[in-house]
Amino acid sequence: MHRRSLLLATLGALGLPSTHAGAAPSSAEASAVWPQGAQVPGGVARLSLGPSPTRPEARTDAGIPLLVLGDPIAWTALVGIPLAASPGQARITVRAEDGAERQIAYAIASKRYSEQRLKVAPGTVDLSPADQARYERERAHLASVMATFSDPSLQDLEMRVPVPGQRSSSFGLRRVFNGQSRNPHSGMDIAAVTGTPVAAPLPGKVIDTGDYFFNGGTVWLDHGGGLLTMYCHLSRIDAKSGDQLQAGERLGAVGATGRATGPHLHWSVMLNRAMVDPALFIAA
Repeated sequence: MHRRSLLLATLGALGLPSTHAGAAPSSAEASAVWPQGAQVPGGVARLSLGPSPTRPEARTDAGIPLLVLGDPIAWTALVGIPLAASPGQARITVRAEDGAERQIAYAIASKRYSEQRLKVAPGTVDLSPADQARYERERAHLASVMATFSDPSLQDLEMRVPVPGQRSSSFGLRRVFNGQSRNPHSGMDIAAVTGTPVAAPLPGKVIDTGDYFFNGGTVWLDHGGGLLTMYCHLSRIDAKSGDQLQAGERLGAVGATGRATGPHLHWSVMLNRAMVDPALFIAA
C-alpha cells in the first residue's frame, strides 16, 4: 500500500482526524494560515516536517526549541527569525520519536527597515549608575521570562489586535534616540488614549507583570510552544502571574509609562526567543 494511504488507514483505525485528506484546499483556505510566512529578519519561516505518528521535536542551530503544529498527516515547524539574522542559509534540527535526527535548511532573504529619530528625556538614553544597575537586573529577569517554553495547545494562531487605534508599521525601525543608535524597534506601536483597555489576542497564561525602566507597566503572556506576547507602557495592569486569559479578556490599559513619547501600546510577539513582526499574525 502507498505510504500515505497506509498512514490514512492507520489514522482511521485509531479514530484520528485526517483533515488533510481529500481535495486540495482552495486558494482562500490556503492563504488563511497564521502566522504568514516571511523568511526575512523579523519574520517567520514555516517549514514542513512531513508526517509522523507523534509531534516531532525541532530546534534551532542554537538549541532553542521550536513551535511545531499540525497532526500526524503533516507537521509544520514555525521558526521566528531574529532581527539580527544575516541573509543566507539557516538550518533547524528535527528529532523523531525513535531518536533519529535530520536537518532542514531554509533561506533567509534580506530586508531593509527604515530609520526613525526620536527625542526623549536624556536620562532614558544616558543612564545614571543607579538606572543602569536597575536595567541590568531587569534584563537578567526578563531573559528567564523569554526562555519560557510550554506544551503547544493552540492550532489557530490568528491574533486579535489587542487595542483599537492607529497601528504603525514601526516593527524593525532602526531607532536613533537623541542622536544615539539603539536596537531596532521590536514590536508594533498602536496609538490610543490613556486608559483604553488592552485585551489578550489569543488564549494565554500570564507569566510576568511589572514596572520596567524602559517598558513601563508590562504584561507577558505565554501562548504555548515558545510563542509569547508582551504589552508595554501600560497605565494599569489588570492581570497577575498565573492567570489564564481567554482571547479578548482585559489585561491592562494603555499608558505612557517607561520610555514613551506619548500614550500608546507597544505590542511584541516573540517566537523561539526572537521578536517577530506582529503583523504576520493578524488579518488586517
